Amino acid sequence: MDAELMAQLSSWGPIIILVLFFYFLLYRPQKQAQKKRDAMLAALKVGDEIITLGGMHGRITAIDEKTVTLRAADNVNIVFERSAISAVNTEQE
Repeated sequence: MDAELMAQLSSWGPIIILVLFFYFLLYRPQKQAQKKRDAMLAALKVGDEIITLGGMHGRITAIDEKTVTLRAADNVNIVFERSAISAVNTEQE
């Protein structure tokens, strides 16, 4: 019976190792990055300097649950989806 059990474990061993590999090297880091991005999007506020996914830099002038109004230049306000925000610019001018 022990030989049979060892044969089954040796056939499932590589599959289990592969699943653990994908979990720890691919899935888990991606979930952590998504949580960090969600926290960044939830913390947005009027006055933040941001960068969009397209590379547009500007300051938030209005914000609601789904959209962000961005001032790119004097008298130039652009409305973006909140999900289009890539990062909050933390550099001091």
